[in-house]
Amino acid sequence: MRVLAVSGSLRAASTNRALLQAAVASARDGVAVTLFAGGDGRGVGGLPLFNPDEDGDPAHLAVQAWRAALTQADAVVIACPEYAHGVPGALKNALDWVVASGELVDKPVALLHASPRSGYARAALAEILTVMSTRLVYEASVTIPLMGKTPEETAAILAQPEHRVALGDALARLSAAVRAGE
Repeated sequence: MRVLAVSGSLRAASTNRALLQAAVASARDGVAVTLFAGGDGRGVGGLPLFNPDEDGDPAHLAVQAWRAALTQADAVVIACPEYAHGVPGALKNALDWVVASGELVDKPVALLHASPRSGYARAALAEILTVMSTRLVYEASVTIPLMGKTPEETAAILAQPEHRVALGDALARLSAAVRAGE
């Protein structure tokens, strides 16, 4: 099973990206997790601002890469911070690029959180993904409190066996959701 991991954070020392990298390392046999980097290595930050007038044929190269990565994935896992009680602009922008084209329709999606205080962003993201007709897999969603931690502290927390197991279990549940929907 191919899982695309998407970070909604653009920070160089992002705890959300670190959480996704830990998920990559925690994947078990039969599950391959790839962190979306985009053509320029900036992930969703490399996408142009969404404008339906510019969503032509062909689409912008970065948009083509985003859509191709989603199409090739059997499932998606998203980790994002909360800004002003909402979803970060870069992630919302990335999702806007695939509303009409449909790469996420019926795609199993799990949410990872690096802060237990991200409830508003979780709710907003769940609403957006529901409107986009994804299959949210709540039992594959995990929160590991990393907010305010240094990169070294974050790495130490994510290396703890219970967190590796939790992430591996979440990916196994996401894999089961993919198989159940086939």
